[in-house]
Amino acid sequence: MTSPDSHPQPEEDVMSEPPVREPVFNLPGIIVLVIAVMAGIEALRSYVISHQVDTWLLLQAAFIPARYNGPVDGSWLWSPVTYSLLHGGWMHLILNSVWLAAFGAVVARRIGTLRFILFWIASSMASALFFGLLHVGEVIVMVGASGVISALMAAAIRFAFSQRGGFISKNSHLNPRLTLGQTLANRSAFTFLIIWFGINLLAGFGVAPGAGEVAIAWEAHVGGFLFGFFCFDYFDPYREDGARVRG
Repeated sequence: MTSPDSHPQPEEDVMSEPPVREPVFNLPGIIVLVIAVMAGIEALRSYVISHQVDTWLLLQAAFIPARYNGPVDGSWLWSPVTYSLLHGGWMHLILNSVWLAAFGAVVARRIGTLRFILFWIASSMASALFFGLLHVGEVIVMVGASGVISALMAAAIRFAFSQRGGFISKNSHLNPRLTLGQTLANRSAFTFLIIWFGINLLAGFGVAPGAGEVAIAWEAHVGGFLFGFFCFDYFDPYREDGARVRG
């Protein structure tokens, strides 16, 4: 937390290297809408509201573990979700939007708009919970969508990685969902898992790319990823044999 004369410098759950971007006109509507909402919030904070109002907004909408040591209020309920829509600057937002376009699009095509919204809410809460458990009572301001994006990455590897190599976005939403064992046996998915956890482990020690410039909330990444990997089955409208479940 900082003085009222400057913006608080929140802990940003940023990703390290941006993936190849998917054309905007190919993105599902819910992805475009989420990016637009996040951009609108960032524009409001950057160009419209005062420093004092922005500080109030962060205190209300960012995830702060220390608030759970105080009196119960509405922010207890909404901040574990609203923090995922705020960012620590335009570069943070742009990087997260690129990752969201790459991995969120394929998941959104597979599970549909309503399930995607529910997945976003649940994964943001799981990310915040994991972060909060490792920082009980600490005054740390966390913002950013990367915990959710990590969950989307984990969900995507359950169906969007081929054995012959790489993440495939085109039509991969129609693939059968892999079991946990099959996912670990998939060479591409397993390699992605090792690299992903390796990068976040390095972030935890402060030696990952960009770790010296911003405080990376790697704990939120891990919490989101574990949620997406183990809980995607509950949001997936397809069975493991590829047949769609009604409803």
